[in-house]
Amino acid sequence: MLETNSSDSAVAGQAQRRGLLAFLRISAFGLVAAAGLFAGGFGLFGTYVSELTTPDDVEPADAIIVLTGGQARLDAALDLLKTGKGKRLLISGVNPLASRESLRAATGGDKDLFSCCVDIDTAALDTIGNAEESAKWVQSHDYGSVILVTNNYHMPRSMLEMNRLVANTELQPYPVVNTRLDDGGWLTKPDALRVIFTEYTKYVAALARSVVSPGEVMADDAPRYTATIRKPDSATP
Repeated sequence: MLETNSSDSAVAGQAQRRGLLAFLRISAFGLVAAAGLFAGGFGLFGTYVSELTTPDDVEPADAIIVLTGGQARLDAALDLLKTGKGKRLLISGVNPLASRESLRAATGGDKDLFSCCVDIDTAALDTIGNAEESAKWVQSHDYGSVILVTNNYHMPRSMLEMNRLVANTELQPYPVVNTRLDDGGWLTKPDALRVIFTEYTKYVAALARSVVSPGEVMADDAPRYTATIRKPDSATP
């Protein structure tokens, strides 16, 4: 009887060890596959954003949205507004400490144009916030088409976040390129490599979030973005 129990225990122990080894092998294979997929995706992402170029021309839209993060973005958006590519401009993610006049002066924007046709969002703190505040603004004006202005490396995530909330609005990307990094140039510049890698990890996280919790167009009774049009000499943002 003791010998039988001992034999059964040995068999059970061997089965457990085999199961553990099989689990470890599968886990290791899964980690290697995930790492390979992540690395391959990074290569595709880096190549894609580095080859984005600023359009020579763009189809007119109802409005323009620019996500703050650099002077070149603001200059491009204001140029689009001046040339009639959109009726109104939202500058999203402005530092609350920046006054409306200081922002206008920094961009060299025309006073009359800035006063009549530029709205400023100071609530957004990140790309998700940009999308949320932009969605409120788009719906409050019932815009059907928007030109979205941001840097080339930031465009995929911005489009992803915006499309989650304004799916019924046509988004036209307008990537701004500060430095040409095509032909693999981004791989040889440490700063560019770091920026693109950081943006890629954020994009993967945003993609996963969109799959787990898809966004929806905001309901009609959702809080609206209300823009107060002030004279350019106002000290309040």
